[in-house]
Amino acid sequence: MVKQHILLAVDNIIFTIVKDKLHVVLIQRAAEPFINAWAIPGGFVHDEETVDEAAYRELAEETNVKNVYLEQLYTFGELNRDPRGRVVSCAYIALIAHKALDLKSGSDAKEVQIFPVDKLPALAFDHKTILSYAIQRLRYKLEYTNVAQYLLPPTFTLTDLQQVYNVVFNKEFDTRNFRKKIDKLDIIKETGETIIRGAHRPAMLYRFKDKKVKIVDII
Repeated sequence: MVKQHILLAVDNIIFTIVKDKLHVVLIQRAAEPFINAWAIPGGFVHDEETVDEAAYRELAEETNVKNVYLEQLYTFGELNRDPRGRVVSCAYIALIAHKALDLKSGSDAKEVQIFPVDKLPALAFDHKTILSYAIQRLRYKLEYTNVAQYLLPPTFTLTDLQQVYNVVFNKEFDTRNFRKKIDKLDIIKETGETIIRGAHRPAMLYRFKDKKVKIVDII
């Protein structure tokens, strides 16, 4: 007979872009193990909920992040990843525009903050590994889907859109080629409004035509 005592948890990697840098939301743990250490927001799945429901609940309880794009990333189940015993974690990626963030710590979190992904504090558990995996998945998703929209406000300029790619991939894409590709894909539309920034000419504002995730060969 098979005997198991395995706990199921969720971890949420929340990405946003602040001042042209990719950031992630972290909490400071208020309980052992790793008390006071920084960690990816998450927790155990309750008996009466699905893993998706647990992910949304933990987002709201620990960070006050709600109504975001969320998708499963990977299941992490190394034998000694948690000192409390055998814990398997279903990790998720969440994407949100910075202006939509209204962070508030709660539940088992002392604090909640955003950190640039290239200047992270020491992380609890195996969260450094999880975060590295999540960054790679984010880049992959931006290559072939329209999920970049979830890192942007509802309306944006073409420069804003390209900057999402510049930031996530940590490279400068050629502006002319990028804009030709976006125009060919026909995934955004003009709003009829413009915005003036600094001494530049007014820039057209756009929005995505479809909020659903679609496969598009962007890069």
